[in-house]
Amino acid sequence: MVAGGVQYGWALQLSLLTPYVQTLGLSHTMSSLMWLCGPLAGFIVQPCVGLYSDKCRSNLGRRRPFIIAGCLLICVAVVIIGFSSDIGYALGDTKEDCSVYHGARWKAALTFVGGFWVLDFANNAVQGPARALMADLSGRFGCNAANAIFATWMAIGNILGYSSGSTGEWHNWFPFLRTRACCDACANLKGAFLAAVIFLLISMTVTIILAKEVPLRSTPGKGEDQAAKFLDIFKSMKNLPPGMPTVLLITSLTWLSWFPFILFDTDWMGREVFHGDPKGTQAQIDAFDRGVRSGAFGLLLNAIVLCVGSFLVTPLCQKLTPRIVWVMSNFMVCVAMIATTIISEWSLDKYHGGRDSPFIGPDGNVKAVALFVFAALGFPMAVLFSVPFAVTASLAANQGGGQGLCTGVLNISIVIPQIVVALGAGPWDKVFDKGNTPAFALAAAIAFLSGVLGLFMLPKLSKSDFKSVGVGGGH
Repeated sequence: MVAGGVQYGWALQLSLLTPYVQTLGLSHTMSSLMWLCGPLAGFIVQPCVGLYSDKCRSNLGRRRPFIIAGCLLICVAVVIIGFSSDIGYALGDTKEDCSVYHGARWKAALTFVGGFWVLDFANNAVQGPARALMADLSGRFGCNAANAIFATWMAIGNILGYSSGSTGEWHNWFPFLRTRACCDACANLKGAFLAAVIFLLISMTVTIILAKEVPLRSTPGKGEDQAAKFLDIFKSMKNLPPGMPTVLLITSLTWLSWFPFILFDTDWMGREVFHGDPKGTQAQIDAFDRGVRSGAFGLLLNAIVLCVGSFLVTPLCQKLTPRIVWVMSNFMVCVAMIATTIISEWSLDKYHGGRDSPFIGPDGNVKAVALFVFAALGFPMAVLFSVPFAVTASLAANQGGGQGLCTGVLNISIVIPQIVVALGAGPWDKVFDKGNTPAFALAAAIAFLSGVLGLFMLPKLSKSDFKSVGVGGGH
């Protein structure tokens, strides 16, 4: 259940924070650099926390101390993010009312980025031990059943988080959230994140009370063995099973095609579909806020399709083979990314309103098609979160073991493209001065390339091999 609490905040983070930090003065180019913390946290925090939790001898058990500490750290980070405008105001940012002043607020922006990084590291500190706890307690039901339960809670957290982010009523429900430094959009974000804190604390309490762990007894030499295993991840490239290098290549290309959309999806809705600007006139700012909330609703639809699609991935892989399903999903991403560029141009043709217009917004048909793209991407996302891991497990099983090492190396192939996109997406968009469209167009080309290469290079696993491994969704 704690996975659902963490995912609630993660959904808000994905849908709201890239657009919001731009209202504090951070440029569109610089906002992508903020996301470097995600891959760094996945590369450093999860393996380290996982190893330390393996040998933790607390009376609470191996996993629960890390879950408690990580959840409390998430709560602190969320409060810092939600109140970053107020903190910046107290530290000496402009004293003008936020309804009048739309310039940069650098102290608030620095506070926000600091809280954002803490939040991402804390998220990773909880998710690793939580997954391990599910495996520890799975018993006779097996890891597949545990993974399905874990994925279900993550889907619930996604749905609740995107629902919370898509509503614009938090400032009306709790008017005290609005201050001189924090107007309606800021108050909505603050309310959504405070709700996330409450849900996370409830989820954590249920997990800690009901998940009974047996404390680990002292085992001489265990720490050295675990440290050696961690180093083995970086030494194991030369011992990978046949076909694994290709899986790593296609995984990297797949994530390279996905991450621009994951990073800028709601920002794209605010800018290209709703024609808003977080630093423009009041009408443009309002349009941008409406677009971001509409994008959060699109992510809600995406999460629902992802949840349903995760149950369809295994039957499809058993019928068509994992290679075909993976390739098919990459071509779907290619089509979707091409669609975003077409929608951007179509929206510009249908655009009504001007810089001094009291209302700026999209054509209804354009908005509907954009939301359909969000929803349709739910199925290839279900493939993204499951098939590469299942193929890796199957290759390792055919080799006679080494699943942990192969999965560790696979995680590196996911982290590297995220770093590349975080460093390059903003500058790439700035070169063409076209908002988010250049990054999405490049993503379409990479998705097509990964589909073609995957069709000819991915290992041809038999259906029986895959059936014995199974898959599960999740983020």
